[in-house]
Amino acid sequence: MTALVSLANHFLIAMPTLADTNFARSVTLICEHSDKGAMGIVVNRMTDLRLGEIFEQLSIDPAKASNTESVVYLGGPVQNNRGFVLHEPLGNWESTLTVTDNLGVSTSRDVLEAIAHNRGPDKYMVALGYAGWGAGQLEREISENSWLSGPASREIIFNLPVEHRWKAAARLMGVNLSTLSGEAGHA
Repeated sequence: MTALVSLANHFLIAMPTLADTNFARSVTLICEHSDKGAMGIVVNRMTDLRLGEIFEQLSIDPAKASNTESVVYLGGPVQNNRGFVLHEPLGNWESTLTVTDNLGVSTSRDVLEAIAHNRGPDKYMVALGYAGWGAGQLEREISENSWLSGPASREIIFNLPVEHRWKAAARLMGVNLSTLSGEAGHA
């Protein structure tokens, strides 16, 4: 049996034929991947919510915040009433999952309070929910050609307009999604 290669800090790019409405045309940053399963944040699905509304729901005073109109993302279908902050640098927050030496996902209130008072991470995106896969599920879906996977790009996550992220993530691997067929090839 071969050892599992972790896909943490990789993008999962939905193939054009992926019909699941939660993930069609999505780009997911894999934050954690082990033989027990995987967890990621979808980085190209926006909600109608704004960050100011999240601050208000959590009774966080955004008096100094210049970012109350920032979009809140739909990070995935699991626990979509729970907030996740994908950010860099890592910082020293109460609850952070380290993705890389500089990138993390925090779920604690302190990071949101810091963002509301302009003391938060340099780059961040706030998402509700996450994407999760059980043991072996992600590997099976990749082998079924539901996903492309390749190294993640902070530029795509934090700087590229959301509507360009899906194709740009595939281009990182030299793939033009508009030319792909839904047929899987087997030798």
